[in-house]
Amino acid sequence: MKKGKAEVENSGADAAPEKPPRRVFQEYSEAFVVAVVLAIIIRAFFVQAFKIPSGSMVPTLQIGDHILVNKFIYGVRIPFTKARWPQFADPKRGDVIVFVYPVERSKDFIKRVVAVGGDTVEVKGKEVFVNGKPVQEAYAHYDDQSTPSQGPTSRADMPLRRVPEDKLFVMGDNRDHSHDSRVWGFVPVEDVKGKAFMIYYSAQRFPLIRWDRIFNLIY
Repeated sequence: MKKGKAEVENSGADAAPEKPPRRVFQEYSEAFVVAVVLAIIIRAFFVQAFKIPSGSMVPTLQIGDHILVNKFIYGVRIPFTKARWPQFADPKRGDVIVFVYPVERSKDFIKRVVAVGGDTVEVKGKEVFVNGKPVQEAYAHYDDQSTPSQGPTSRADMPLRRVPEDKLFVMGDNRDHSHDSRVWGFVPVEDVKGKAFMIYYSAQRFPLIRWDRIFNLIY
């Protein structure tokens, strides 16, 4: 009987003391605050999620695609300056970027970079020419039932333009149904938020999930 009593006493000694409710609440609160802070840092400096609301980037991006944008690659803009740090690359031709819409700065737009500062760009019969050479665009989609844009030129033709330094000329992949640089002009490099790199979820409406698009990389 004494041996049994000793075993019971030892078991009680090894058990962790029960934490008071206040201590438990404090630990959960601290974990929650840390998680929120980490989420804010990740969103501000590394990756941000966006939802595609329109068809201007079809077929590359569909309405209802949820995408991740790499904010780190172009560097994070330092407040009150045009500088970015750290900066591993500049936006280049072919990149799919998210940026502040120049016409209504409360909105974010997503388009593809067609030309960068110093380039010339022209559209003739829906064919895009950069620096006098036609651009091979496997991602571009055209619709013969297109209608002219509300800008000074149609989507099918645009006179030669030179892209100013530190500016970008962007277009949607759905060329006949995209409101882009052909209409409202150039995007300041400083207004670029990041490069789109992956679709993490896709559904035009729940529960019709497009499983074949989930985790697709964006090119």
